[in-house]
Amino acid sequence: MTDQVEREGFAAFLLRARALGITGRELIAAIEATPRQGFVPNQWQADAWSKRHVPIECGEAIEGIDLQAQCLAALNVQPGQRVCEIGTGSGYTAAILGRIAGRVLSLERYRTLAELAQGRIETLALQNVVVRHADGLSGISAEGPFDRIIAWCAFDAMPRHFVDQLSSNGIMIAAIGPAEDEQALARLTKVGSRFEREDIGRVRFQPIVRGLASVI
Repeated sequence: MTDQVEREGFAAFLLRARALGITGRELIAAIEATPRQGFVPNQWQADAWSKRHVPIECGEAIEGIDLQAQCLAALNVQPGQRVCEIGTGSGYTAAILGRIAGRVLSLERYRTLAELAQGRIETLALQNVVVRHADGLSGISAEGPFDRIIAWCAFDAMPRHFVDQLSSNGIMIAAIGPAEDEQALARLTKVGSRFEREDIGRVRFQPIVRGLASVI
């Protein structure tokens, strides 16, 4: 993948992003500064900037750039904030978040993915991003509260147990619904000791799984 192809891919995405109403300058700048080709396996480089999911290691996938940008725009991360990400995958969205937030903690159940993602992030010298091989089902309360939480997996019901891990007026982006069907992509805002829910789209995410991967 040449730099020219990378630039053309970003330009095409930028046109689609504007049509979707994604115009936040800090987010767009962070996406532009993060070389997507470095997070996609060689055989899928041509699809790096497409709207479709792209396979990565461990039988997982990196979401299409349009969906990732929509989720990050809804998360509305501000400079200096603490962010928890559930489902590191390739590490691409953690890297983008690291260019905006104060600190990013990303949890990944596959050791292979966690190690590869941490290596990519270190290559970009993003010292405020930490990838941890950990079970994300219950988050990580010992390191909270966080200002923002984003999960790249689906919960079968409202993830109310995360409300205590968010700061006041904190935001969580999560898919809610059955594993075998479409789920609602929800923007959950902490108000007092509860969530206010706003559904912002429909997705098909893999259900969250308890525990760590036994081998990989």
